[in-house]
Order: sequence, then C-alpha cells, then structure tokens
Amino acid sequence: MAIVTTILQLVGSLGFLLYGMKLMSDGVQKSAGEKLQRTLAMMTGNRFVGLLTGLVITMIIQSSGATTAMVVTFVNAGLLTLTQSVGVIFGANIGTTITAWIVSIFGFNFKISAFAIPIFGLGYFLSLAKKGRYRNIAEAIMGFGLLFIGLSWLSDIFSFDPEKLTWLADIQNFGIWSIIIGFAIGTGITALLHSSSAFSAIVITLAYNKLITWEFACALTLGSNIGSTIDAIMASFGTSTDARRSALVHVLFNVFGTVLALIFFTPFLKLVTFCTPGQENANIAIRISMLHTVFKTISTIIFIPFVNQIVKLTQIMIKNKKTDKPAAYSFEFKETAAKENVTAYIISAEKEISNMTDAVTQMFDKIQEGCMKRDKTFVEIHAPQLVIDEDYVDQMHEQIIRYLVNVTRLPVTERQATNLSIMMQVVDDLENMSDNCYTLSMLISKSITKNMKFEQQDMEQLVPYVELARQFLQFIYININKHLNADKLAMAQELEDSINYWRKTLKKVARKRLESGADVKAELLYIDIVRQIEKIGDNCFSISSLLAQTQ
Repeated sequence: MAIVTTILQLVGSLGFLLYGMKLMSDGVQKSAGEKLQRTLAMMTGNRFVGLLTGLVITMIIQSSGATTAMVVTFVNAGLLTLTQSVGVIFGANIGTTITAWIVSIFGFNFKISAFAIPIFGLGYFLSLAKKGRYRNIAEAIMGFGLLFIGLSWLSDIFSFDPEKLTWLADIQNFGIWSIIIGFAIGTGITALLHSSSAFSAIVITLAYNKLITWEFACALTLGSNIGSTIDAIMASFGTSTDARRSALVHVLFNVFGTVLALIFFTPFLKLVTFCTPGQENANIAIRISMLHTVFKTISTIIFIPFVNQIVKLTQIMIKNKKTDKPAAYSFEFKETAAKENVTAYIISAEKEISNMTDAVTQMFDKIQEGCMKRDKTFVEIHAPQLVIDEDYVDQMHEQIIRYLVNVTRLPVTERQATNLSIMMQVVDDLENMSDNCYTLSMLISKSITKNMKFEQQDMEQLVPYVELARQFLQFIYININKHLNADKLAMAQELEDSINYWRKTLKKVARKRLESGADVKAELLYIDIVRQIEKIGDNCFSISSLLAQTQ
C-alpha cells in the first residue's frame, strides 16, 4: 500500500506540475503570444536574428516544443523558409533552459508552500475582474502557483529515506551502463510527458534530495533532450517536405549535440562544473540548470555556422515530393501537443485563404480574357480548366471551413473567435465568386459555340465594367487577412458603386435593344453576363465589409 500511495502521490504531484506549466504557458500566449507568434511568422532570413527571436519567444512561453511546433506549422504554410527556421529552432533550444533556472533558483531556496498558494489565490481573484482584461495574466499567475505547489509535493515525495530506494542506487552502480540507462530513461519519460522542462524539474528534485548522483542526473538530462523532439515530430505529420525537414533540424540538433556530450561525458561535466559559480560546492540544482544552458549554448555555437550545410543534409535525407499540382486539395487540421498555439493555426488558415483568393483571381483573369476575345481558345482550353479550378476551390472551401471549425474548439480568446467567424464568411464569399466565374465561363462558351453576335459597342462598353470587377478582386487579394480602415472601406464602396452604375447602364441599353427587335437570346445572355459580374462585385464588397470588422 505504501508503494501504491507513493505512486498515486507522484502522479498527482506531476499532474499539478504539468497543469501549472500549461496554465502559465496558455496565459502568457493568450495575453502576448499572438504578437510573438506573428513576429515569428515575419522572421527575416538572418540566422542570428532568428536565433534571438526563437530564444526570446521560448523564454516567454516556457516551451521549446511549442515554439518548434509553430515553426513547423509556419514552414508548412510557406510563411518561413527552411533556412529561416533553423536559427529559430536553435534559439528555442536555448530559451527552454529558463524553466530549469526558475525551478533551481526559486524552487528550493524558499519555502514553496509559503507563497505558492497565495500566488494562486491572487491569480484566481484577478481572473474574476469584471472586464476580464487581466484574465490571461491571471491564468499565467495561477499556473505559476500550481507549478510550485506540484514541485513542493514532488519534493516531499522524494524526501523519504534513500535506503528505501536501493533499486535506484543499484542502477547508478553499473559504470558506463548507468549513464546509458539514465539516458534511455530520460528519453522515454520526456517523450511521454511531452515536456523536457517538467522532466528537468523531476531530475532537479531527485538530485536535490540526494536520491541520484550528479553523473546520473546529467545522463537523465541529456536523454530528455532527445525525448523533447517528439512535439516537432508529431507537428510534422502530414505536412510539406520543408516542414518535415524543419522538424528534422530540431531532431538532428538535439541528437548530434547529445552524442557529442556523451562521447566527451567526463570533460563535459568538468566544463559545466567550472562554469557554475561555486563549482563543485554549488547547489546541485544550480549545476543541473547550468548543464542545460552550457549544453544548448555549445551545441548552437558548433552548429550555427553550418546552417546551409544542415539544410542540404535534410534535403538529402528527405527527398522532394513531386511538384505537380495535386488533383485534390489537402489542408488537414493536425492537432499536436502544442495545440494551445492557436495563433499558429490561424496564421496557417490565413495563408490558405490568401491562396484561395489568388485561385479565384486567376479564374476571373481567364473570364476577362474570354469576354474580350470570345474565340475558340477559350472554349477548348480556358473553359475546361475553369471547371477544374472551380472544383479545386470547392475543395478549398470545404477543408478550410472544417479547419477553422476545429480551431474554434481550441482555447481561443473572444477576439480570436470573432475573427475566426469572419474568416469563415470570407471563405464562403470566395467560393461564391468561384461559382460565378464558372457560370460566366458557361455563358461565354455558349455565346461562342452558338455563334451569337453582339454589337461592337456592347463589347466595348463591357471592357471597363469587367476591368472594375478585376480591380475589386485585386483590391481584395492585396488586403485579404488585413483589417480595413475607414479609408480603404471607402475605396471598396466606391468600386462597388461604380460596378452598380455600370450594371444598370448596360442592362438598360440591352433592354432597349430588345425592344427595338435585337436577337433575344444574345441580349438575354449578355444581361446574364452583366449580372454575374455584378455578383462578383457584391461578394468583393461583402468581404471588404467583413475585413473592416476584424479586430
């Protein structure tokens, strides 16, 4: 019963520790994470700027796995290149060491229970504020309190008589095999926990209570670096080739660095001890934290000059896929251990909406050419392609909507929920425009195959009308995913008014020709073309109005 009780207490304490870390990470990301992630998405190609950005973001959100998963997502969405991602991944590995320092500095130098519970209480009452302005910060504070409550309980669990853990002592008496066993344990447990930071807290607690030796603690810590790559690997499932390569960079960084540390294990530990204030007399918790920092820093110094070579190595290991445009569109929602990174999902969706806007714009370009030339080239080449394009946009519509619905089920803020709803409506309008383009292609094809005759003046008047619609579509393409201010919304209103004016003028002229005995079929088809183009203008204005509502 004593063993069962201890295991249950261990599970409960670890649950508090992990949930506290998650609350703290969620709170920080909801309050400031969106700006941080958008900064990451706009990263420049400078490897050192990327390194600094990855380091700072990871220090703030307390998770290298979350940062790396974001990087993989952004590479998959085409927002970051593979080369840009390497520096960010290196920086994220250094930034994650901050958690070990927090635990070692604050976790054992103070009576945790004396301030952890009051901190949690402060966070809770702050979360009850009517305006909810401080709710995210309050969540981070509550997580901070829970983290140390869990750490305090872990310390209590591991503070019993070491003689009762003779099996743990025996594992540490096998010489080099002890190091290998410790390394394997660190890898496995970290992969299960999805958090090297949480496992580091456990290792520091065990070492502080003198249940494991310095060397065994180091082996466990080095193993956790391999286990921590699980998030990047999971985030890369089903992604593009370069996204999988960016995940591979994270794996290679940790594997190569760890192998070097294991080969030079004794000299490496001496270097860590030398770098620690107080050296061998220093608190072992501080030494383990220093191990994290020295390991990550040295690995980065070794590998940062070889970014281009690392990229080429990943290209050799993961071959390019066929570059032919897929017959079927694919945009799947891949929920990872870093699912709290809502903004990363939103940015990926924005990229796909931009691609969808581009696809619709290209469809209309073919329509514009068909309206102007009305020759067999349109019937034989453009019209069949527009059927394929329309089907492809329909697939985009279905899968992007499904993706956005899945994002709404994540811990989104009220602002994000509003924007996600707007994004769904924008996608609906884009799909409607593709339908209008398809209808227009059928009308134009019919006019050509039936050899319908239009007055030269009619076709000349159609030119500025179609051009206005194209300008409106281009306006949408440029401003998609952006907030439209009053001036830009006024520009959209002006384009809409101009299209409406031309539509009334053209329809009036066509009706007069009908009354004067013109060909009925030709004039009615002409009116249908005018009407469909006007619908595209309406959809463009609808999107403009929606973009003006984004927050």
